[in-house]
Amino acid sequence: MSPLPLAGKRIAVTRARAQSEALAQPLEALGATVLEVPTIEIRDPDSWQALDSAVAHLDEFDFLIVTSVNGVQKLLERLTAAGRSASAVAHLEVGAIGPATAAELQKAGIRVDFVPGSYRAEGLLDALAGRDLSGKRFLIPRARVARDIVPRVLGERGAHAEVVEAYQTALPALDWNALRKRLTPPPDLVTFTSSSTALNFARLLEEPGERDLLRASAVRAACIGPITSETARTLGFEVVVEAAEYTVPGLIAAIREYFPVARTGSNT
Repeated sequence: MSPLPLAGKRIAVTRARAQSEALAQPLEALGATVLEVPTIEIRDPDSWQALDSAVAHLDEFDFLIVTSVNGVQKLLERLTAAGRSASAVAHLEVGAIGPATAAELQKAGIRVDFVPGSYRAEGLLDALAGRDLSGKRFLIPRARVARDIVPRVLGERGAHAEVVEAYQTALPALDWNALRKRLTPPPDLVTFTSSSTALNFARLLEEPGERDLLRASAVRAACIGPITSETARTLGFEVVVEAAEYTVPGLIAAIREYFPVARTGSNT
């Protein structure tokens, strides 16, 4: 019987614990030893005031732009808290940054009007190219820290983008002794599914007393797309895998393709 394609490979998954399964299980099915190193934890915002106010005034918006599954879940949570249902956004034109976000919206019964071909902020803007957006109002529930290109460009096109904090990401509490054992010897790949996971992994390596945990230059990174790759390179990581399709399945496919090449010695 032929060995599984990732047999003997140690791959670190840095997603939040609640979301790691979608990446970890397929990698394990391909034979990899998955090292769970959650670098982000999804938390509620310090205040719900901004999002709750937006929910109360949904009739004033023309578009809803959602850039993550977390954003969908928090929006739905606040709709429920306000005694409203998903039908409250039925009048809005809804854009989702990628298929996973779109699926989460559709699961709640929310029609998705457009998903960009390129699953990143620039793709959302491309999907609106040629549209007259002057005076249009956009609601964008998202993480506290996120790229500003969408609201900035929408503003340049005459629209008003209301960005509201729906959640925040934080570095979770970690068992350092367990983490050191997990990362010894160094993994063959460290996966990053967002810039936040890469930034927080770098923070782990720089924690006082943990600077010898793993050198940044020794980290071979597998990134979900070019924005994450750019962040990882800036942090000193060696990006050896980048998904052609900016999704978790796309990342898994890219990882699978990488290792047969690596075994020939061209990437080692």
